[in-house]
Amino acid sequence: MSKPSNHWDPEAGSQPEPSSASSADTSDIDASSIAKSELITKLAEKYPQLAARDAELAVRTLLDAMTRTLVEGRRIEIRGFGSFALSTRPPRTGRNPKSGETVMVPEKRVPHFKPGKELRKRVDLGPGDDANGPP
Repeated sequence: MSKPSNHWDPEAGSQPEPSSASSADTSDIDASSIAKSELITKLAEKYPQLAARDAELAVRTLLDAMTRTLVEGRRIEIRGFGSFALSTRPPRTGRNPKSGETVMVPEKRVPHFKPGKELRKRVDLGPGDDANGPP
């Protein structure tokens, strides 16, 4: 059984993505990760007044805005949740593991997430301890 790709291309805009989650029951979803389509499904189920396509638009708009902000080199801070910033990895000399040849690895900008205090507390409590709201 093949698992659908969770790759999301921000350049694709709001093109529909095949849904891998069943809208009938999302409680059986693997707790170790959640796909964007599953997030959209859960949002639409939790707020029945919100149509599924509106939930999809909201999630895509939020992720597009966050992606653009990071591409521009700016920081994102969501109080109570955490912050996203770019870390710069300097250029370095590496080795090709197959041939042992020396290779130059260029500088990289990578996103870094730092959880907020409230999120750390809620995650530390675990599932079911405080599912309805902040401490």
